[in-house]
Amino acid sequence: MGQPVRDYLLTLCVTAAVTYLLTGPVRKFAIMVGAMPAIRARDVHREPTPRLGGIAMFGGLCAGLIVAAHLSNLDWIFQSSSEPRALLSGAALIWLIGVLDDKFEIDALIKLGGQMIAAAVMVLQGLTILWLPIPGIGTVALTQWQGTLLTVALVVITINAVNFVDGLDGLAAGMVCIASAAFFLYTYRLWYGHMIEEAAPATLFTAILMGMCLGFMPHNMHPARIFMGDSGSMLIGLVLAAGAISVTGQVDPDTMKLFAGSEREATHAMLPVFIPLLLPLTIIAIPAADLVLAIVRRTWNGQSPFAADRGHLHHRLLEIGHSHSRSVLIMYFWSALIAFGAVGYSVHSTSLWIVLVVMGLSALGLVLLLMPRFTPKAPYWAERFLPPRYRRRRGGGGDPAAPGGEAQLGSTAAEMGQNGPGHQERAQTVVMGVSGVNGATAVGTRSRFSDRRAADSPR
Repeated sequence: MGQPVRDYLLTLCVTAAVTYLLTGPVRKFAIMVGAMPAIRARDVHREPTPRLGGIAMFGGLCAGLIVAAHLSNLDWIFQSSSEPRALLSGAALIWLIGVLDDKFEIDALIKLGGQMIAAAVMVLQGLTILWLPIPGIGTVALTQWQGTLLTVALVVITINAVNFVDGLDGLAAGMVCIASAAFFLYTYRLWYGHMIEEAAPATLFTAILMGMCLGFMPHNMHPARIFMGDSGSMLIGLVLAAGAISVTGQVDPDTMKLFAGSEREATHAMLPVFIPLLLPLTIIAIPAADLVLAIVRRTWNGQSPFAADRGHLHHRLLEIGHSHSRSVLIMYFWSALIAFGAVGYSVHSTSLWIVLVVMGLSALGLVLLLMPRFTPKAPYWAERFLPPRYRRRRGGGGDPAAPGGEAQLGSTAAEMGQNGPGHQERAQTVVMGVSGVNGATAVGTRSRFSDRRAADSPR
């Protein structure tokens, strides 16, 4: 059993490495072709940032599939199943639509049609839901049309949920990575715990998806150097949905011998079969709640439900005092709690301690939500292990992010400017360089919003 785990880890690492190495050149390419839209009023970032990060993620996906096809413990998946080919076909189509949208901003209805076509392409190649486990009834076989409609609906909903939550640096990639990690543990247990070979493709898909997200996140964490754009968010949404579809409609509950004993015991035993239906909801739950609240808020104010605003959950976390990074970590926490709690409950559904742990962590999460001003500080001896931007400044330092840093920088520039025109030009260079010191882009200075009204005002 150890050898397959090593093969999965190798596939994950290759996918992450290829994605990471491709993201730098892709960023330069995006800047060169002008895939850097102007900042909108509802945007959180302060500088024009290139998109098209999905190009690097698609390269990682292809590399992961190629490596897996040449590993002795995984090559049989490609020989016995058409699902990897179906995934690659649908992913290529949705990725192409996303690239066009990142560059030219195509119409929303065209994107929706492309998502449905990509899902239909996967259905035609065998990646579809064949039956559903229904509580109290058992396994219900679906007709071809029912399976197709349900598959297309799940793909479209998951793609748009991931796209909707992509509002802060590193948020979508991190939440999908968390959901796919929980999904990997579940599908791997189905395969090697219950010896169900039908769960093997989903296990491979989730391992590759984790690699895509992990390879892209170093470039996308705050302050982001590049955005994944629709080419990336729609791609990882489709891969996540493909894993759920693969294991939901292919695993026969009868092979797991779940219906032995009383009806109550059979109901508890069926929980692992329902988890594939629930795990995609872990990534959809937060954006779906945000979507419902946005529709209610906009219609209550007499606006169109599709009107853009700055009232989403991540905007509210920022407004109550949380920093950008802390807002992302809070949403990571809730995603991990839901995903791993669901997996843990499927393994030990009769254990009370799992429910107690989830309740305790939920209370901790609520406390963190209500303490936006609390800033934990690492001891000085531990700061060497932290990234430079998270270290405390000693003796002023002139960091614009630190209190008084901008004033110190301005005074330094003024002192340099007193020494002549050449020094004034050099001082201007210093100020411009600091605006992009964290590498969000190499173009332009930071434009700061003074308050929310300025951010919401039309341009």
